[in-house]
Amino acid sequence: MRNRGVLYALIAATLFGVSTPMAKALLRDASPQLLAGLLYLGSGIGLSIGVAIRRSRPNAAEAPLSRGDAPWLASAIFFGGVIGPVLLMLGLMRTPAASASLLLNLEGVFTALLAWIAFHENVDKRVAIGMFSIIAGGLALSWEGRAAFAGSAGPLAIAGACLCWGIDNNLTQKVSAGDPVQVAMLKGLAAGVVNTSLATALGARWPGLPTLSGALLLGFVSYGVSLALFVLALRYLGTARTGAYFSIAPFVGAAVAIIGFGERPTLWFAIGAACMAFGVWLHLTERHEHEHVHEPMEHAHAHVHDEHHQHAHSPDDPPGEPHTHWHRHERLVHSHPHYPDLHHRHGHDHGHEHRHDA
Repeated sequence: MRNRGVLYALIAATLFGVSTPMAKALLRDASPQLLAGLLYLGSGIGLSIGVAIRRSRPNAAEAPLSRGDAPWLASAIFFGGVIGPVLLMLGLMRTPAASASLLLNLEGVFTALLAWIAFHENVDKRVAIGMFSIIAGGLALSWEGRAAFAGSAGPLAIAGACLCWGIDNNLTQKVSAGDPVQVAMLKGLAAGVVNTSLATALGARWPGLPTLSGALLLGFVSYGVSLALFVLALRYLGTARTGAYFSIAPFVGAAVAIIGFGERPTLWFAIGAACMAFGVWLHLTERHEHEHVHEPMEHAHAHVHDEHHQHAHSPDDPPGEPHTHWHRHERLVHSHPHYPDLHHRHGHDHGHEHRHDA
């Protein structure tokens, strides 16, 4: 499951990273704020079609969102889909583009710090070094020789937007047991409505049909599918590790711009790539293992009958695997390699063993 989570996170980062050079081409006919809204709307609309199709099929593998998920998801949408875009818009109006690109790397920092400090995810030196190595790579990729800040209001607003997205990522982890497509759909629709409304209120002109359809399609793939995979990665890896893998998206965007759009590679691109490769390697070779306790709990999510899912079934439970139904976990004490996924959110002490494969 850990390897699957890593794969989901890397694919999500790749899809999102590809959007950067492609969206740049669409900016000729749409303002940045309106384009952001159209990308999010394409995400929400495309995924809503997917949700409708899946609901028509019996024995869906994913659990629908529950009433208990509503506060977490509503808060995530508020911070990530409403407050974040507004602060970003205010910040971009007062901050040069190069400096804004550097500041946007703070999202990964805030995501990890909140996961470690506020949500008590496990971290050791290897994971922390890997995280900040990836972020250093992002800084290198976005460096344009200088950083200019005309006052503090703009940078503080962009930093505030990154903090909102860090909160969003950590709150989304709380609902990652639910249907990731449904989660991504709701977040896309909310952010799309907010951003397009802001752009329209500021006088943005809507683009022609080719640009409009291109933005919606790109949004569905690079925002919608990417976000659904990101939610799945949160389920299997936890927030900080997922955020670290996702932070390679700027490298993907830069690589696509070089290969597909003829941009020239720079020394900073090579430095950024090396930092990111080192950070990803540290994460991929992490092995966290110690004896731990699973306290009794009840929930519903897609699962197979592995060591953590040994429970009885009723006649109404769906057949086949993976499947979804409400189930109970009894108290279990054992030792095996694990990561802060849905079932491993326990505390740690200094006596725990941390192995790292070379």
